[in-house]
Amino acid sequence: MNTMTLWHISGWEFAALALATLLVGFSKTAVSGANTVSLAIFAAVLPARASTGVLLPLLIVGDVLAVATYRRHAHWPTLWRLFPAVAVGVLIGTLFLVWAGDGVVRTSIGAILLFMAGVTVWRRRKADGADEDPDAVTTRAGRAKAGSYGVLGGFTTMVANAGGPVMSMYLLSAGFRKLGFLGTSAFFFLVVNVSKVPFSAGLGLIDGNSLLLDAALAVFVVPGALIGRWAVSRINQRLFEQLVIAATIVGGLQLLLR
Repeated sequence: MNTMTLWHISGWEFAALALATLLVGFSKTAVSGANTVSLAIFAAVLPARASTGVLLPLLIVGDVLAVATYRRHAHWPTLWRLFPAVAVGVLIGTLFLVWAGDGVVRTSIGAILLFMAGVTVWRRRKADGADEDPDAVTTRAGRAKAGSYGVLGGFTTMVANAGGPVMSMYLLSAGFRKLGFLGTSAFFFLVVNVSKVPFSAGLGLIDGNSLLLDAALAVFVVPGALIGRWAVSRINQRLFEQLVIAATIVGGLQLLLR
């Protein structure tokens, strides 16, 4: 029995999953948050809860490629501030998944993403284009902001692999430039996504069948990452920020309207 028969998917559905997987690679090396489109495609083709278990290993493949590409640009003070709060969010998300249905999960996360996008746009307009300093994370206000975004990021990434837009909004609001943004988010999501594997396996979201489908799809992450690496050097900072915010809004709307 082949993988497509095992999952009862057609050739067109597999092609849609392959395209969504290519977009995963692109989002990891270019426009973080764009993989919310991938999330929607996977949930449309596969059972909603099962789709998160299939998508997680593919995200990890993309994270490894992103770290290999942008590892020199990571801002570690930000990462160390975020990780404890994210761990809390992942635990809350795990408990939430035990009882919450797909509809509640989608509505909750979609609302959070749209709220974060709105807050980020408001903050950047209020600042009149002035950049904040990423090192401000060491102040009391910076720690509080990192903690709140970290919990939300951990929660959304656990319940729907949708933590990318939340953390994108945090990194933009903290004043990260393009390469620092990509390097910091690459290490962040590699650590977070790997740490989610035991929880997802314990919930039955990752099993032998899901890994077989991952093996068939993983090859499509690589060209997506290469396209993203080529594109990011041709996108200026302002356009980069606009694309990230737009991807977040689209992702939030998809989750609310699906």
